[in-house]
Amino acid sequence: QVELVESGGGLVQAGGSLRLSCAASARAFSSYAMGWFRQAPGKEREIVAAIDWSGDTTYYADSVKGRFTISRDNAKNTVSLQMNSLKSEDTAIYYCAVRTWRGSISTAGVDYSYWGQGTQVTVSS
Repeated sequence: QVELVESGGGLVQAGGSLRLSCAASARAFSSYAMGWFRQAPGKEREIVAAIDWSGDTTYYADSVKGRFTISRDNAKNTVSLQMNSLKSEDTAIYYCAVRTWRGSISTAGVDYSYWGQGTQVTVSS
């Protein structure tokens, strides 16, 4: 069982920044790939960014490339998402997820074993 706790969401004006963090209880955290997903009202959940076990390989959705940065600290069992130049269309609940059976990245939500409770990000225009 892995517990994931997100923090850092909130209300920000368009063009602003937020930093999301996710703390994991997993003992073997450094072996697992991690992902950030989001779900806006009335829309399906979508991948935002992912990072492999080492931090050397990352993935970004086209909609956030150049604006968001995913990173991890294996010593602290945390993964972060730095979000800059936020737009109203970034408004959503953001979830972190862990892929406990593979250290490589996946963009499919079904490949992730555990999920956090989510944190709301609201961008006002």
